[in-house]
Amino acid sequence: MATESSRGLSDHVRGVTVTTLACLAGVIAAVVTAIVFGTDPSAVSTTTPLAVVAAFVIAQYPILYALRVDVSEFGIKDNLYVAFMTFALWFLSNTIMLSTGVSF
Repeated sequence: MATESSRGLSDHVRGVTVTTLACLAGVIAAVVTAIVFGTDPSAVSTTTPLAVVAAFVIAQYPILYALRVDVSEFGIKDNLYVAFMTFALWFLSNTIMLSTGVSF
């Protein structure tokens, strides 16, 4: 039987919720990056889009709280997981958009 956290979500639902939100945040951050900074070759040489990724990592915590995930239980491993998954999906999505030259 699945164990319940203090806010009522099972461990499985908590994990799926955190993973889904982190992945969606990474893809949305890539789209925002492409819209704001463009997909031309000059957009590759700047590190400013990483600020967009950082903002999306930070913005996930209030959303997770609203989805009844107890973020006060997060340890360093959980926080690194959220940041890594968001960055990884942003990096993959942004790389695909930059290499194909998608325009918005």
